[in-house]
Amino acid sequence: MKALILFSSREGQTREIASYIANSIKEEKECDVLNILHADTIDWTQYDRVLIGASIHYGHFHPAVAKFVKRHAQQLQQRVSGFFCVNLTARKAEKRTPQTNAYTRKFLLQSPWQPDCCAVFAGALRYQQYRWFDRMMIQLIMRMTGGETDTSKEVVYTDWPQVGRFALEFAHLPAKSQ
Repeated sequence: MKALILFSSREGQTREIASYIANSIKEEKECDVLNILHADTIDWTQYDRVLIGASIHYGHFHPAVAKFVKRHAQQLQQRVSGFFCVNLTARKAEKRTPQTNAYTRKFLLQSPWQPDCCAVFAGALRYQQYRWFDRMMIQLIMRMTGGETDTSKEVVYTDWPQVGRFALEFAHLPAKSQ
């Protein structure tokens, strides 16, 4: 059986992380990687594990994430499952765990689904890709939180070794009997 990796990404970093995870475990597990916005019909019989990755944008996940989880909570609970959150707050080491990241804690408290493993990854700051208003707002947030404010820079805060360790943790979780 295969692993299904679903992602919700606005600027592309969560998609990159999902692809990195798939590549990290491809020797052990065949994976399908899909944007959650295009995951309307899933043949659940193909998958024995599911991973969902979602990014934070202005303090919120895309509404499609909660909708998907609510709609498919039973299928998610029946399989080995994991969740990862991507946000710029996690650029600080003390905000990079499910217990210390407010977005992840809130999601897990409100979710009907409880994943078997969970992680928080720092995202990327890509000022040049943002519209003018978003660039100014993100620069203001970065100034207030001690982050990079030079809008000519692109900074990838993602800790790729952390992503690799999580990928292996997900791949090695014991199977659930269905």
